[in-house]
Parts: sequence; C-alpha cells; structure tokens
Amino acid sequence: MKTFDLVIKNARVVRPRDSGVDCLDIAVKDGKVARLAPEIRAEDAGEVFDAKKLLAFPGCVDAHMHVGIYRPLAEDAASESKAAAMGGVTSSLNYIRTGAYYLNRGGPYREVMPEVLRLSEGRFWVDYGYHVAPIESRHLSEMEYLALEHGVTSFKIFMFYGGYGLHGKSASQNEFLMLGPDDRYDIAHFEFVMRSARLIMDRHPELADHVSVSLHCELADILNAYTTLVEREGKLAGLRAYSAARPPHSEGLAVWIASYLANETDCMNINLLHLSSRKAVEAAWTMQQVFPHIRFRREATVGHLLLDTDCRCAVHAKVNPPIRPRADVEALWQAVLDRKIDWIVSDHACCSAEQKWAKGDPDNIWLAKSGFGGTEYLLSGVLSEGAKRGLSYNRMAELLSWNPARRFGLLSKGDIAPGFDADIVLVDPHETFVVHAADSESRQGYSPFEGQELTGRVKSTFLRGALIYHNGNFIGAARGRYLRRPSK
Repeated sequence: MKTFDLVIKNARVVRPRDSGVDCLDIAVKDGKVARLAPEIRAEDAGEVFDAKKLLAFPGCVDAHMHVGIYRPLAEDAASESKAAAMGGVTSSLNYIRTGAYYLNRGGPYREVMPEVLRLSEGRFWVDYGYHVAPIESRHLSEMEYLALEHGVTSFKIFMFYGGYGLHGKSASQNEFLMLGPDDRYDIAHFEFVMRSARLIMDRHPELADHVSVSLHCELADILNAYTTLVEREGKLAGLRAYSAARPPHSEGLAVWIASYLANETDCMNINLLHLSSRKAVEAAWTMQQVFPHIRFRREATVGHLLLDTDCRCAVHAKVNPPIRPRADVEALWQAVLDRKIDWIVSDHACCSAEQKWAKGDPDNIWLAKSGFGGTEYLLSGVLSEGAKRGLSYNRMAELLSWNPARRFGLLSKGDIAPGFDADIVLVDPHETFVVHAADSESRQGYSPFEGQELTGRVKSTFLRGALIYHNGNFIGAARGRYLRRPSK
C-alpha cells in the first residue's frame, strides 16, 4: 500500500501569508495535501509528477464569475469552466439572479435554486458555487433557506438596477427584473437584504463569519443623467464615452450609501465589488475608517487592471462599471500595492460576438452589451503586471486564493498546506505569450485582451490532486464539485 496517491516533486511552492518561495515536494492523499517536505520518496506514491522547478500556486478562487447570463447555463458552465481551468482557477463562484437573462424567469428561489444546481451538475471542470441576488421582496425570507439548504452564504445587490438596465437606460425595471406591480428594487430593498443577512448571522452563529452581502456600487440616477449628457454632447466615443456616462463619483456615492446601510443594519460583512476608479477606492477606504467595526472587503478585476479607455478593443471591453482612463488603472494598482484591495477576480461573463455588438453599427458603444470573459487570464495577468510593480508571489496568492476563500467560506481552499484541498497550479513565471481568443476554451470568440503580451503562463492545473489541464490539453472528464459553504 502506497503512503500517498501522488507526489509532485521539485515545485517552488508559493504560499499566502508567507515570504519567499521554497523548493518542496508536495504529497497528496485522498484529494488533500498530506505533506510538504524538501524530499519525499517517489516510491511512497502511486504517481509522481515532476514540476521541474515551476512555481506552484494554490488554485485561484475566482470569486466573481457569471455563467448562463448570455447562453444556456449548462453550456456556459462547461466551456467557461474549462477556460477557468486553463488559467489556473480551481474554484469558481458565480453570480445568479432571477429576471431577464440567466434563466429568464422570476419566482421563488425554492424553485429556482434546485434548477440552477440541476443544470450545473456534471458540467463544471472546476469546483463551483453560487452567490445569489435577492430581487423580489419574497426572496428576503428565502435567504435563510438558501444558506441552510444549499450552503449559499453570500448575497448580491445591483445598486444601479433600481432605474437602469443591464446595458443602459431603462424605464421598465419591473419588467426587466420580472417583479410584481407592488415590488420595488430600490435603496429600501437593499436595506432589507442587509437586515435579512444580519438575521441569519443572529440565528446561526456558526455561519456568522461567512454570511456576506456584496454590492455593485453605481447609482442609477447619476448614470441616467450623465448618459443623456454624454450622448447629447457627442464629443466622446467608445470606452471614453461609456466611462464618462457612468462617472466615478457614481461609484463613490454608492459606496457611501452602501456603507451607511451596513452600519444602520449592523450587517458586518460587506464586499464592495469591482472597484474601478480612484474615487471608488478612496470612498471605500474612507468608509472603512468611518465604520471600523464593519468588515469591508474591496474587490478589483483583472480587466480594470489590464485595460484602459485608450485600448484598441473598444466595444469588446464594454463592462459595468466601465473600463477607466489610465490614471484610474494606476490608482487601482497602487491600491493593490497598499493592501487596500483584498482580492482580484475576473468578473467573467461570456458574451459572444453575435450578441456583443450591433451588426449594423458594430462600433456603437451604446448598442453593445455589457460584460466579457477573462478568467483564463486572471493569474497570468496579475503575475505579469504585478511582478513589474514589485508585487510578491506570496501577495498574489493572497489576492487570488487565500483572501476570497476565507471570506466566502471555502475553508479547504486557498493554500498549499496539509489538510487543504490539493488545488495546485504550476506556472512558468518567465514564459511570455500573446493573448489570442482562438487559443481559449471560452465560447466568446474574441477577447478585449487580444494582442496583449503577458509573462507567466499556466502549465498544469490540479483539482483535488487530479491533473485536469496540462500543456494546453484537458485530462479526463469534468469533475467539478458543488461548493456548499462553509466547506471544509
């Protein structure tokens, strides 16, 4: 009987909360890391894999993805989780809601969530979970059910949906969100979502550290007014126009409102999603000082860190909140370096070329749909640009793995250590490659990162000790498991 199932030899192990990188062997037993040591005998393992001195990162926890937003969920889950695996992501947390897009249905989550899980089963190449957005008033009372029955402990608020659609101005929010005539998706609803989250914390203390509310911080009133202004003036086009139509102070003001509501409701765990601008980061950091007892977490995306309004990708990079000018990009990187950003994600939302832009007017930013994919470039993008700015490998592991895993109750994820899931990514930090959408497993068919040169390439991805991706090839079948949280 072999002591271990697998030994990965000659790995330069990157651990969060550590300093430096050690050359170690990694022993795996029953899908868990069993031992780390400078030398583990090959004859003690059923299988041996030579890492050849590549960096071994803990598998990335991409805590902000969307599946099924523009394509059927089951199809999207398969292709986009493959893209995740090729980028070193081993845990995917996906946002889901009722209303238009996604499943294109309203109704109680007691009916919707089982359907989501049924469509997901057997389709994901990486481990997966869901964040849920309570949209209808009746969803407020279902949040406890979601936490207890399905292990969904994180809930989302889209602050701009109150009077603004997914892609632009809208006067029919109840129709878009499939709400009844007496329902309102407004600031009061946001308050009640937080109160419901607090209620779960009080009733179930064992879940209190893992129940959180995430917010997309933009205000519809400002977006409506500035979109009208920018369109009427006609001085700007493309990504510059879209950024001006959704100005940074809309983000900042929404952050202040969200933070005040968190204090008012005593909702202790608040995630401020995809901060895109200097003003948004400053507002988020100010609110942390004003309400130091609230456990805020601040998120950035690889798209907002790699792209700016002058990039050639134009409508390909339309997203909410918008891609910003270079000064905001550098401000975001400085926030990362100053530890004011807690994790980096992809906000992956596959939107095919056929859907992304208007066929008759492909350069029109106002007609293009919002969102794009990028999970396959999450680790490489952060490694490439972060290394240039002096970001240590250990800090990258915190941002991409440890921090989101801890917040969202993935207690067996985020580190390479005994007892943790053997989610391991081998990376060549010196290999340079040029992004081409044709090389991706995503069904998007284009990429706003097209033509960018990145340094740091994922060579192999292990999920719970099983090799699922190696040198451009996928191994075996989809084996992702549903992450009921908190998970150990």
